[in-house]
Amino acid sequence: MSAPASPAPEILAFGEAMTMFVAETPGELAEVETFQRRIAGADTNVAIGLARLGFHVGWLSRVGDDGFGTFIRRTLEQEGLDCRHLISDTEHATGLVFKERADGGADPRVEYFRRNSAASQLCLDDAAEVDFTAARHLHATGIPPALSVRARELSYHMLEQAREAGVSISFDPNLRPSLWPSEAEMCKTLNALAARADWVLPGLAEGRLLTGHDSPEAIADFYLERGAKAVIIKLGPEGSYYRGHLGGSKESFTLPGFPVAKIVDTVGAGDGFAVGVISALLDGRSPREAVRRGNLIGAEAVQVIGDMEGLPHRERLAELEANLGEPS
Repeated sequence: MSAPASPAPEILAFGEAMTMFVAETPGELAEVETFQRRIAGADTNVAIGLARLGFHVGWLSRVGDDGFGTFIRRTLEQEGLDCRHLISDTEHATGLVFKERADGGADPRVEYFRRNSAASQLCLDDAAEVDFTAARHLHATGIPPALSVRARELSYHMLEQAREAGVSISFDPNLRPSLWPSEAEMCKTLNALAARADWVLPGLAEGRLLTGHDSPEAIADFYLERGAKAVIIKLGPEGSYYRGHLGGSKESFTLPGFPVAKIVDTVGAGDGFAVGVISALLDGRSPREAVRRGNLIGAEAVQVIGDMEGLPHRERLAELEANLGEPS
């Protein structure tokens, strides 16, 4: 007698996961001889962060039918992700990324080997078995639509199906200009996808490029006028800005970031922020509590090596929030 099928995921995420090699010593990649193997990908960072907080997260993607793809699948499953929609592609390889070890909190230099990767072959057919009616939330970024035309079609499909099913949607632009044919096409596509989302989470520089506006207020209004319910803008160490009408009344505020004694690796800070905001809103917390949690997990993320190693489990998050008291 076969085991009963596990329930469909409550949170859906999709994109590209890559095998990452992080330099064990500082310096240029050309000089580094030894690396640590990890996984990388903005979309998987958020998916892992939400899974660590106890959510049932489904991951839709493609990896190569190779050792790196097997490593990614095993790592994601060990993190608690539901990989029923992760396809092994026999014709395309898993994407790779190599990252320098940076000193003094500087952004580390990263080199990608992802052209024609398995994930770039994502297409509409890959979502045929997704049960949107069972989901609570979909998280999307601007990375999948940058990978290929077919992956872009999938991105539109995922957001449209989620909206039709009444699923809440978060969207982080996660700009990757080098993957796009032109800046104009990037801005047009990502703004169209953001218009289908409920919660839009750009960085300040990203928002300025995408909207043509300078201030956080104007950037937020750009997306609110196009249908978003809330816009949360990452301001880096200064914190973040919220503008929206979650809970019925429109409000705007800025919350400062949390001081960090030593920044080890800045990659993944924005993904940690997204984990905090999304998880808090799904927990039924107020916008102010959600933004504070975003700032908190973003600060945790930059204190360790690796893109997702600093993302807390629920017990650790409870400890951190208990020490903060009520948000001001």
